[in-house]
Amino acid sequence: MARRKKGRPVDGWMIIDKPEGVTSTAVVGKVRWAFQARKAGHAGTLDPLATGVLAVALGEATKTIPIAQEGLKTYLFTVRLGIATTTDDAEGEVMARVDARPSDDEIAGALTAFEGDIMQVPPQFSAVKVAGERAYDLARGGEVLDLAARPLWVESIRLVSRPDPDHVEIEMICGKGGYVRSVARDLGAVLGCHGHVVALRRLASGGFHIAEAVGFDALDAIRAADGTSNALLPVTAGLTDLPCVHINRGEAAQLRNGQQVALAVTTLGYGDTAWAACDGAPVAICTYRSGILSPMRVFAGPEVVDQPK
Repeated sequence: MARRKKGRPVDGWMIIDKPEGVTSTAVVGKVRWAFQARKAGHAGTLDPLATGVLAVALGEATKTIPIAQEGLKTYLFTVRLGIATTTDDAEGEVMARVDARPSDDEIAGALTAFEGDIMQVPPQFSAVKVAGERAYDLARGGEVLDLAARPLWVESIRLVSRPDPDHVEIEMICGKGGYVRSVARDLGAVLGCHGHVVALRRLASGGFHIAEAVGFDALDAIRAADGTSNALLPVTAGLTDLPCVHINRGEAAQLRNGQQVALAVTTLGYGDTAWAACDGAPVAICTYRSGILSPMRVFAGPEVVDQPK
C-alpha cells in the first residue's frame, strides 16, 4: 500500500514577489509550509539575485505547470557596463575591464539584434545539463564549458533608462528558456564594452503579474491563519493561455477515466491543446484531433454519472 503524502489537499496558484538572496526552491518550500500542502512546484526558476514573480503551484495546479511556464516572461534588468564576470552577474569574479562606454543610441541600436528568433548561449553558471551534470557544478570546479547555443523567442527588448554612464536599464519580453545574464554578456560583447547583470526583476510570467504577487514575509501570516489566503488563485489560473472547451458531466466522467470524447469544436484545429471544463471546474488538459478530445492530464474531481446534454 502506497504511503499517503503528508499535508493538506490544497489546490491553486500562489504568486510570490521573490526577494533577493532567496532561492526559488526555498520559496516553494515556504509556500508549501504556509499552506501545509501536500504538493508544490514552481513555473520557472529565478536566480537568487533576482526578484519578482515566482508562480508557485499547489496540489492539482502542479499539473498545469508545463502549460504555465510556456508563457512569455517580462524582465526589467540593469546591466553594468565595462566589466565582465565569471557568472555574468554581480556575484562572479571580475574577468575583464574596459573604459569605453557606448552612447544611448548605440545601445538602442545594438538591442535590435536581440529581437525575434535568436540563438543564445547559456551562461557558464547555469542549470543546463552537460553529460548528466549541471553546468554550474562543473563551472565551480574550474571547467570552462563549450555550451551549445539554444533558440529563444524575444518578443521585444528596449532601453528603458540610463541612470549613469556605467549602467543601463533594459526591459525584455521573451519566451521560455531565456537567460538575462546572457543578454548582458552578449550586449557588452557587441558594444565592445563588456557587461554583466547587477539587478533583475521579473514583472510577469505567463498569465501571472507582479500586481497579484504577495511578499515572501506574508507567508508567515498565512501559516498563522491555518493556511488560508484570499491571494490563492484557482487551478485554472495556470491555463489562461489555452482555449477552454465546455463539456457535460458524462463527458467529464469519460475524460477522468482516461477515455477519449467525440466532440466537434469549431474553434480548435488539428493537434491543438485545450482544457476541458465541466460546471466551471477543470476536468483535463487535452489534445484535439479530428473531432476527438484525448486527455493528457486529468484533474481530480467528484465522481459523476452520465447525464443528457
